[in-house]
Amino acid sequence: VQLQASGGGLVQAGGSLRLSCAASGRTLSNYAMGWFRQAPGKEREFVAAISRRGASTNFADSVKGRFTISRDNAKSTVFLQMNNLKPEDTAVYYCAAGRVGTTSFMSTMYDYWGQGTLVTVSR
Repeated sequence: VQLQASGGGLVQAGGSLRLSCAASGRTLSNYAMGWFRQAPGKEREFVAAISRRGASTNFADSVKGRFTISRDNAKSTVFLQMNNLKPEDTAVYYCAAGRVGTTSFMSTMYDYWGQGTLVTVSR
């Protein structure tokens, strides 16, 4: 499956962005989907994940209450709604698809990765 992330940009602290991840090549409902991010000089970290049908979600503690993840399998797209953004949310955000189907925080559970979209949050 090919993944294309989009929606990144520059936003002030307290603002919102909505990231999209468009999938092609396979039926999206066969995969759990996750979002990860990597800030400059840091390791990639888990942000959020959603199960195949969207019944289950999982979030990193750092984004709970601010970010939501959703999916539209008919449109082969996954979304990450980011509210009340903070400067520490600045990173390249990656979407990923996992065949196992669990909402894992482990990057090794995901088989396919998109190219990333940059989110910059200014003070």
